[in-house]
Amino acid sequence: MYAQFFGGYLLSKEAVTPEQLTSAISKLSDTHIKLGTLAMHKGYMTASEVDEVCFLQTREDKRFGEIAIERCYLFEDQLEDLLVSQNPDYLILGQTLVDMGALTNAELESLMYQYQTDNELDDYATAMVDNNTTSHLVENFFEMYHIPANNYTLAYINLLFNNLIRFVGEDFTPLEPMKISEYEVNYCVAQRLSGVAKFTTALDMEPDVAVSFASRYAKMDFDAFDEYVKASLEDFLNLHNGLFSVNMSNNSSVELNLDPPMQEEGPVMQLNETGFVIPVIYPFGSIFLIFEF
Repeated sequence: MYAQFFGGYLLSKEAVTPEQLTSAISKLSDTHIKLGTLAMHKGYMTASEVDEVCFLQTREDKRFGEIAIERCYLFEDQLEDLLVSQNPDYLILGQTLVDMGALTNAELESLMYQYQTDNELDDYATAMVDNNTTSHLVENFFEMYHIPANNYTLAYINLLFNNLIRFVGEDFTPLEPMKISEYEVNYCVAQRLSGVAKFTTALDMEPDVAVSFASRYAKMDFDAFDEYVKASLEDFLNLHNGLFSVNMSNNSSVELNLDPPMQEEGPVMQLNETGFVIPVIYPFGSIFLIFEF
């Protein structure tokens, strides 16, 4: 989940524009991580050293690692480590933005360091299997935008982002949460959860975006906004809320009841003082996650 929050982090720092970020996300599947980016992340090379080696590659028919070793910017064992180590997925996003010209290597180096420091990502290998780390990222996400979030909210959002990755695709970035009293709906599916914790969640998007979202989720090629697409959106929301309900029961002995998903007729959805919306950008368009706790 590191790449998803890194995108939001870059936006909060005004390092890139939403348009640049969306374009970069659409290119992620075609991007292969470069040794220079890995070397900066590991602290083996500086941005200026990486830039120099990249320039020399335009003058010499040699691999990046060969030139870096010749210039004593890398040692043999460091090169071997870079070739076999497991690396954060947010490096791909950062490198794509550099390839696009949206960031320089020096800017990426500084932003990566800040991001790792702010989110305490010192040991990526450990963080990869530590659910507490992803929970911490979600908590920081809300703190960054000064949105109050209780434990139920954090657990819900953490699971929701993981389910988007699992069932729809990891090529997204959540944008700044917005506290609003009313929301103008496009096509909106909502579901009420009740019990010890009572809240309403909803998923809203434009019809063409819904077709792409449903196609990914159902693993079918829908070409029109029809009842199958609508049913897929309802199924995703119901599946997620069902998993959340099971987690709450198993982990916190909190029992929740789920109402059937229903279409929010609109044209405006009224939210109480706890309501907020998180826009999430995918290459195929934006979806909006709506919450009222």
